[in-house]
Amino acid sequence: MKDLLTINALTAEEIEDILTLSAELKKKQKNRQMDCPLIGRTLGMFFEKPSTRTRVSFEVGIYQLGGQAIVLPVSDLQIGRGETIADTARVLSRYIDAIVIRTFEHKIVEEWAGHASIPVINGLTDMHHPCQALADVFTIKEKKGSLKGLKLTYIGDGNNVAHSLIEICAKTGVDISLACPKGYEPDKKIVKDAIEDAKRQGSSINIIADPIKAANNADILYTDVWASMGQEKEHKKRLKIFKDYQLNKKLLKSAKPDALVMHCLPAHRGEEITEEVLEGTNSVIFDQAENRLHTQKAVMLRLMK
Repeated sequence: MKDLLTINALTAEEIEDILTLSAELKKKQKNRQMDCPLIGRTLGMFFEKPSTRTRVSFEVGIYQLGGQAIVLPVSDLQIGRGETIADTARVLSRYIDAIVIRTFEHKIVEEWAGHASIPVINGLTDMHHPCQALADVFTIKEKKGSLKGLKLTYIGDGNNVAHSLIEICAKTGVDISLACPKGYEPDKKIVKDAIEDAKRQGSSINIIADPIKAANNADILYTDVWASMGQEKEHKKRLKIFKDYQLNKKLLKSAKPDALVMHCLPAHRGEEITEEVLEGTNSVIFDQAENRLHTQKAVMLRLMK
């Protein structure tokens, strides 16, 4: 495990190790037990997209582990004036110990990883969001006790979050059903590759159009915004296309009574999820957000120690 670019690049054993370490780190943090194994280490943070949870959780996380973070705004770097990723990655590798990158095209993080001699962590691309998926399954395991045999239903756009959920469910034995409007299904290659992992774990991947059918007997209901970052111009169009894909009380009734409600945030209340469901007793959305801190600390320890 040199980098964290996608969930698919991790083994099932590496995922389990990260989840176990996340639980240990969370317990220590709650008990105010200071453990600083990354003293003297520096994490660079290169963000081309806005961020709340990713930036704050990584910055706080490296501090709690004894290290420090340096935010690297594009406008302040020579890369904004034409210096290549290859040259920037090689130079930064001489100064810092790892870098988190939040960008658009996935090939950009691959290029960084190809030229950097330090670990590269994908803080989100248009195709993948592995840090989010790790926090998601950690939250599910925390609430349900185990993962294998559970059913997760994802409602909405087959986006980067959906892709990483597909990959991590396949590797951890969770059945996943995705209800997406026609033309907004997840990437076919990502699904195809994940099906092989699912077969080995005895789980399934199903993509259907009907959200009610997809939610039937689900242990977890998950949604995300209908228009991701960079798709703002499509917002009005997507409101019409996705109007039947709202996570609401009716949909919640199709799932198990104790089903978890999840959302990676930020949420557009009244669009992809209702206020009532987001704030309801089934919601673990803010536990899920908190757990970004603990799983990312585990990732940094495994990559930087």
